[in-house]
Amino acid sequence: MTTVAIVGCTHAGTFAATSILREHPDWSVHVFERGDTLSFLSCGIALWVGDHVSDPRKMFYSSPAELEKLGATMHMRTDVTDIDVAGKTLEFRSLETGDSQTLRFDKLVVTTGSRPVVPSIPGIESDRVQLCKNWDNAVQIKERAHGAKSVVVIGAGYIGAELAEQFSTIGVETTLIDAADRVLANNFDKLITDQVEERYRKHGVTLALGEKVTAFTDNADGTVTVTTTGGAYTAQFAVLAVGFLPNTDLVRGQVDTLANGAIITNEYMQASVPYVYAAGDSATVHYNPTGELDYIPLATNAVRQGALIGQNIDVPTRTYMGTQATSAVQLYDLSLAASGLTQAGADRRGMDVRSTELVEDYRPAFMLSTAPVTSILSWDPQTRLVKGAQFCSTADISGAANTVSVAIQAGFTIDMLANVDFLFQPNFDQPVYYVGAVAAKAVAEQGA
Repeated sequence: MTTVAIVGCTHAGTFAATSILREHPDWSVHVFERGDTLSFLSCGIALWVGDHVSDPRKMFYSSPAELEKLGATMHMRTDVTDIDVAGKTLEFRSLETGDSQTLRFDKLVVTTGSRPVVPSIPGIESDRVQLCKNWDNAVQIKERAHGAKSVVVIGAGYIGAELAEQFSTIGVETTLIDAADRVLANNFDKLITDQVEERYRKHGVTLALGEKVTAFTDNADGTVTVTTTGGAYTAQFAVLAVGFLPNTDLVRGQVDTLANGAIITNEYMQASVPYVYAAGDSATVHYNPTGELDYIPLATNAVRQGALIGQNIDVPTRTYMGTQATSAVQLYDLSLAASGLTQAGADRRGMDVRSTELVEDYRPAFMLSTAPVTSILSWDPQTRLVKGAQFCSTADISGAANTVSVAIQAGFTIDMLANVDFLFQPNFDQPVYYVGAVAAKAVAEQGA
């Protein structure tokens, strides 16, 4: 009988276990997880803070019991202390009893996820400074938000941006700090982030942008002061949300990784050692807009990669199609969605990419209501290939990012995207859908 060890069980681990047992119900599949829950949708933490979650128990889409029903041997509240990849052995210790054991495996699945970046800053170990990653963090943030008067959020990426928005809507005085000079600087270009920053200021959020945190200081009155290169901000507590790193120390030096520790996999999710598989935040992705390996920790990537492991773990069968890092966020009345490269992202990578901007109403003026959509399309001036797009509006524009994601993955040029057969119906769009319109503008700018 083939024995599989799955280390870590959030999204990638849950889908890997499910897919392996579906394909090979007679295999012995051992799942190791430090926590007592699995499959937590951490993207809902900010929504829970703002009272937009019907039942926090529904933020889990699976459970240890469900995987056990499929045939998995679950080792919850268990710490894997050592992995010998070459020797095919794994040491683990129960966090409940302290007992240690050894498991011999035939296949190893590393879905250990990521850990929050915690910079070496004086005072950061304060219990008034907390992380935002897992269920325990979520419970603590929710409890602190109840009745809180003030908070400092460090990091204006998706997590920090959403937390700052929700804190401000429930009456908590909010400061949002980031070393970048814009909010969501890694996700959207300035034409869109300017609109987001205007919403924050309208809702009373203090934006401390272009400032690096230099110290955290606990005060006698129970508050914490966050000192930056540009000022000092005092609140009842602070939330640190400045990014993630692959949690792969157990196999470092035993399989090939990027410099940050992300496990390099092939199109079948195999690591450099063929009986080792990796997925999710512990692994690399193939980023289609650049054609290169990258590290993009998103739940969507984790789910698709994890599901592929079951189809490939015996015989390589189905290849990974890569990712465009398609994502979206709702901030106040603004819907924002993106797929692929921004202009800033291309510039950071030294890529020759151009961007076309278009602002127009999403449906005809004769409708009783409409709203402007900001569209930004990024493309390669040499090949004319679509490289990315961003959309922002008070209307729901999320589907546009999915449309462009398909276009990038399929190798569309701006010419092809401009001539796609998009629907027209006044309830939904203009005679020329804004995705096609911004592509057509790019064609006009580039010329034949």
